[in-house]
Amino acid sequence: MPTPKKSIMLDDLYRMQVLSGVRISPDGEYILYTLQRVDRETESKYSNLWVAPTAGGEARQFTQGDQPDVMPRWSLDGSQIAFLSKRTAKEKTPQIYLITFSGGEARKLTFIDGEIREMQWSPDGRKLLCAIRKIDSDQLNQSEQQKKLGVVARHYDRLFYKFDGDGYLPHERTHLWLIDARTGKAKQLTDHAIWDEFNPTFSPDGRSIAFFSNHASDPDLDPYAIDLFVILADGGELRKIKTPEGSKRLASFSPDGKFIAYIGTDGKGLDYRNECLWIVPADGSKSAKNLIEKYDFEVSGMVINDFGTPETMPPVWSNDGKKLYFQVGMHGSSLLKSIAVDGEDLRDVVGEGGMVSGFSFDKMQTKVAYHFGQMDDPGQVYVREVESGTTRILTRINREVLDGSEMSKVEEVWFRGPEKNFLQGWIMKPPSFNPRKKYPSILYIHGGPLTQYGKLFFHEFEVLAANGYVVYFCNPR
Repeated sequence: MPTPKKSIMLDDLYRMQVLSGVRISPDGEYILYTLQRVDRETESKYSNLWVAPTAGGEARQFTQGDQPDVMPRWSLDGSQIAFLSKRTAKEKTPQIYLITFSGGEARKLTFIDGEIREMQWSPDGRKLLCAIRKIDSDQLNQSEQQKKLGVVARHYDRLFYKFDGDGYLPHERTHLWLIDARTGKAKQLTDHAIWDEFNPTFSPDGRSIAFFSNHASDPDLDPYAIDLFVILADGGELRKIKTPEGSKRLASFSPDGKFIAYIGTDGKGLDYRNECLWIVPADGSKSAKNLIEKYDFEVSGMVINDFGTPETMPPVWSNDGKKLYFQVGMHGSSLLKSIAVDGEDLRDVVGEGGMVSGFSFDKMQTKVAYHFGQMDDPGQVYVREVESGTTRILTRINREVLDGSEMSKVEEVWFRGPEKNFLQGWIMKPPSFNPRKKYPSILYIHGGPLTQYGKLFFHEFEVLAANGYVVYFCNPR
């Protein structure tokens, strides 16, 4: 007799792992990713790096130990992996570690008193470009007595003093640094008391770095005044590239270095507008062009869920520089699309039906790897042959828990709003639903109208359904 299935419950969360950081190797043979787990006794979250062969076969754990190993990045020749980890109690923040792909012990590269928020290899593989926020000097130099007392007072002279996920903000700002990949020697490229720099990226020749920053006199009072800048990789004066007013993020240079693609909006304070895909000449000689102006969708991989944060990637140029790959939030899914640089020939690479997160191509762009989540599965590692479209699922993360559980059936519905506009929603009925019975129901509305719920796993709603509720959730647009 088959083992009877049970409803999924809150305790099952301890048995489940969160997938993130999917990156394919330059030769397309392996995919690197991170798995996070929770220690039930301490509630501590630990994560390690894993590797799966793209041809199929057993995935293997690449790093070991009870610590957070995150943000894995292949070197451009595939011989090394850089990642962040906090492996001793003496480390105030996670540091950069290097490990050869052939195996061996990870080597600690940096000894930085600050939070490393972003990291990218230089084209020649000799340096790592980082966005780092240093630890405030008063916190760094606390006496033992002060440490015992904890924080007794905070003094802020800025409007934004606290953020979700960050807590109380330090006084230090985030700036650009270069790290020597052999010695760990760090060089700070930018510095300012009130300006932050973020999303830095190298030009193909490694001579320049593009990034974003808000140079308003008070960035907290003018949060949409974000501009695109370029600086020489050795440091020096910043060069602002003229772009439309509004939020901007996630830049990437074209293969010939002549253009920069980015995600952004046109106008300040217009949060109801879609984030779009833009390109602009790297020398600033022409105005930025919105490639998707005639389409009504959001350029983003974000789908609200309670099982990890989807990763929106910078636009990826084709090797010939003729098209761009990017994520789109649409109809409760996040898709992977491509478009020609003239704004024509829009195509689906991975269509509706789930959440595409953290996609990356091999060097020859014959394969694309990505994290793909659906309503009945928080996500697996997928690899797709670009030309043929052949797709393989390389992992079975959490399937032991899910296959042994009686999951709620999810029904997608479309209905008319008060203005005769179409609204999208989903209904989750309890396992073993009996249409003759009455059930309490919960309506959960979100949308905003841009940030969406979608076709991926909802542990919170699954537990509610398992406890006898009918759950409705929808995207008003």
